[in-house]
Amino acid sequence: MSAAAPMLAPAAGSGPRRWTREEFYRLADLGFFDGQRAERIEGEIMVQSPQNWPHASATDRVCEVLRGAFGTGFWVRMQLPLALGQASDPEPDVSVVTGRRDDFTDHPTTAVLVVEVSDTTLATDRTRKMSLYAAAGVPEYWVVNLVDGLLEVYRGPVSDPGQPSGHRYAHLTPLSPADAVSPVARPGVSIPVAAILG
Repeated sequence: MSAAAPMLAPAAGSGPRRWTREEFYRLADLGFFDGQRAERIEGEIMVQSPQNWPHASATDRVCEVLRGAFGTGFWVRMQLPLALGQASDPEPDVSVVTGRRDDFTDHPTTAVLVVEVSDTTLATDRTRKMSLYAAAGVPEYWVVNLVDGLLEVYRGPVSDPGQPSGHRYAHLTPLSPADAVSPVARPGVSIPVAAILG
């Protein structure tokens, strides 16, 4: 007879439960998130809403455009985890890391570019997610703003104790479909914003 697995439950009256990375992955192994996308942000487990068609198609389009723009030497990843320290394992819509998939034995701990496609999550992507990526030292963060039809380009992570993760980006440049953008990690490449927004 095997010993029972220890309970993974919050203590009564202790407030929000902060889950460790090991606990989060154990819950996933036990099937707690079957059929759902979940990510861990500052120790809290966030279950994501099902994707509507505009979000799904935009995510796929961004991934395709960035694969063409970055090419060899970069791994463009769609909705895969980043291990950002002990407290957070977000699954950004698209992330670009240096190297190839086969160079890794665990989730990457940083990225040269992170992209979130935003419709219903716009407020969170502009605040909590923005601060999280800045705190992790991600040099460039894009929000594909489906609500306003813009690409919001955030650059230059800086400390800011007033933000959820204690950091923010120093520069925000909103771009319209008529504009073009060059990623910091690929300055010689010019991407039409219209190709990203569709």
